[in-house]
Amino acid sequence: MTPVLPPVSLEELAQLTRRASTVIDRLRERVFAPGTQKRLDLRFNVRTASEMVGRTEKAIRDAEADGRLPEPDKDAETQRRTGYTLAQINRMREVFGTLPHRAPDDPPLVLAVQNFKGGVGKSTVVSHLAQYFALRGYRVCVIDCDSQASTTAIFGMNPDVDVDEDEDTLYPFLRHGGPKSLHYALRATYWPGIALIPANLGLYDAEYEFAARMAREPTFILDRLRDGVESIADQFDVILLDPPPALGMISLSVLRAANALLIPAPPNNVDFASTAHFLKMMEATLTELAQHGGARSYSFVKVLATKMNDQKSAHLAIKRMMDAVFPQDMLQATLKDSAEIDNATANLCTVYELTGAATRTDTHRRCRAYLDAVGREVELLARKTWPSHHRALRKEGLL
Repeated sequence: MTPVLPPVSLEELAQLTRRASTVIDRLRERVFAPGTQKRLDLRFNVRTASEMVGRTEKAIRDAEADGRLPEPDKDAETQRRTGYTLAQINRMREVFGTLPHRAPDDPPLVLAVQNFKGGVGKSTVVSHLAQYFALRGYRVCVIDCDSQASTTAIFGMNPDVDVDEDEDTLYPFLRHGGPKSLHYALRATYWPGIALIPANLGLYDAEYEFAARMAREPTFILDRLRDGVESIADQFDVILLDPPPALGMISLSVLRAANALLIPAPPNNVDFASTAHFLKMMEATLTELAQHGGARSYSFVKVLATKMNDQKSAHLAIKRMMDAVFPQDMLQATLKDSAEIDNATANLCTVYELTGAATRTDTHRRCRAYLDAVGREVELLARKTWPSHHRALRKEGLL
């Protein structure tokens, strides 16, 4: 006779929750321990600096010699150059006039990296795209709209300790009678050029409040985030939105606020089906939103194959299917499955932040190439939306 399992009590569920919280606390204690505040240790030699700035090594040295640029940092003992920081690279770009900022009349790129399913690489794509754009010299804002706060943690903030939902997140702005703009929530990060609006679990309360008010104030609810983005848009070239992996009120607000969409989709049966359902739901949702006076068009909507493993025949077959189904809508670049990304994420950092011996492996170089290819393609799509860049794009043969 099959034994009957006793029902799980609320107290047992509470114990399970407490044990899970203990594990998370221990992981965060290791990553966010006192004295381990995240900082950017990247240094670039003069050759790399010249490539990033778009000027010769001689031009850089001449500018240092004549005082337009400060003397380079040197080791106290050897007097050798220690390399340039990203902030110093951006100072060079400013001096030489090679910062790639959009013109004031160009619309900022407000890109939502969105799928209604978790585990597709959404936060990974957001954090790496943000840092790619920052390395290129753009002004970037990351808005974490997901109460799980993975992106917030990657950018060095402990959501449980460093973030107050009543002061630091979107939550105050989304409430009735909240602040007039999102400036209160902008936080500088250790990455030059990247600002963050963080999240934590308290942001989830906004879902309930939004749902309760939707029938009474549909336009206010759906347009609130878009109004907030517009209130800070003049400060940035690129605004990246990281929404929850579910079709909720915040996700709908993100769809309304964005002017471009990037849909991460791993090439497996479950995720491909989920992406197809997402597109169908998005179409129905946007049609419904349009009936409330909120018709929204996008500069581009692209699907990005993520977690691609070329060694798996099923991945290759489904990727071919994706290319056939979305011939004009797939990014040419793919984000391959990589232990480099997994290892970096486990330590709440990104591949772009790694330094030293870790960057000299073939695995790192391949992964960096995948990430750069995705970044370049999204950057080109962004530049095509900026009229001030069209002349340069035509000169480069890209338009």
